[in-house]
Amino acid sequence: MFADSVESARAAGRQPVLVDCTLGMGGHSEAMLERYPDALLIGIDRDTMALSLAGERLARFADRTHLVHAVYSEVDDIVHELSLPGVDGVLFDLGVSSLQLDERERGFAYSYDAPLDMRMDRTEGETAADLVNTLSEEELVRILRVYGEEKFAGRIARSIVKDRAEKPFETTGELVASIRKVVPAAAARTAGHPAKRTFQALRIAVNEELDVLEEAIPASMDVLNVGGRVVVMSYHSLEDKITKKFFASAAKSSAPAGFPVELEEHKARFKTITRGTEQPTEQEISENPRAASARLRATERTLPRSSS
Repeated sequence: MFADSVESARAAGRQPVLVDCTLGMGGHSEAMLERYPDALLIGIDRDTMALSLAGERLARFADRTHLVHAVYSEVDDIVHELSLPGVDGVLFDLGVSSLQLDERERGFAYSYDAPLDMRMDRTEGETAADLVNTLSEEELVRILRVYGEEKFAGRIARSIVKDRAEKPFETTGELVASIRKVVPAAAARTAGHPAKRTFQALRIAVNEELDVLEEAIPASMDVLNVGGRVVVMSYHSLEDKITKKFFASAAKSSAPAGFPVELEEHKARFKTITRGTEQPTEQEISENPRAASARLRATERTLPRSSS
C-alpha cells in the first residue's frame, strides 16, 4: 500500500518516512522495514509492554527506527519533534491488539477471569472497573448502545447497577456473570458471547478510542508529503465512519456550486485510493480469524500542505 509513496519520496530525493501509529508487537513495522530498506520508521504505542516487545523485535533496524510512547493522536507533534518536514506513509491498525487480548491480567477478554482493567496505557487513566462501579445507569446505557451497538443495553446496565450495590465489580468474570443473567440464551446462541459487545464498548470508553481517532486522522493527514498515504484498518463501524468522514471531505473540491473555474485553493487536497472499504481475503481470515471484521481505507495527498 505504501510502495508508490516510497517511490515518490525517493524521486524527490528524500529518505522515505513511514509511521506505524499502532505499533503493537511490531509486525507491521517489521514488514515495512524489510520491504523498504532505505525507509525511516516511527512506531507509536501507548502500551509500554508493546513498545518493549516491539523494540526487541525491531532491534536489528535500530539505526532507522524511532519508537515513541504516546497516543497516536500526537503523531503531528512527534513528527515535528523529530524535525522531519513530513512523512510518506501512516498506518493505523485500530482496536485491541493480540498482545492485549492474550495477556490475561489486562482484562480485555471475557473468556477468562482477570482484573477488570482494559487500559491500553496502564500507567494512567480510569479502568473498566472504575467505569462500571461509578457511572450512572443512563451513562452506561449510552456507552453500551453507542460503542457496543448492544440491543440489551438497558437490561445490562440495570443488572450492573443492581449488582454493584451489593459488591463493586473487580474482575471480568463478575461482569460476565452480571451480563449473562439478563441476556436471553437464544440471543447468545445467534450473536456470540453475551458479553462481547459490552466488553468492546467499555474498552472504547476506557481508552477514549473514538475521541482520539477524531484527532488522529486529520493530524496524520496534515503531516503527509505529496504522494504520501494514510491507511486505516478498522474493526468497528464507528471507527470506519470517522475515517470515511475525513477521507471523503479532503477528497472533495471546496469550490462553490456552479463556480465556473476551480481555483487552486479550491482543489481537493487528497484522492481516495480504495473504492469503499477493502476486506480481508478468505486466506487472510484463515491465517488470522481476528481479521474477519477488518475494513481498510486509504487516501493519498495530491497537493502540498501550503496549498491546502
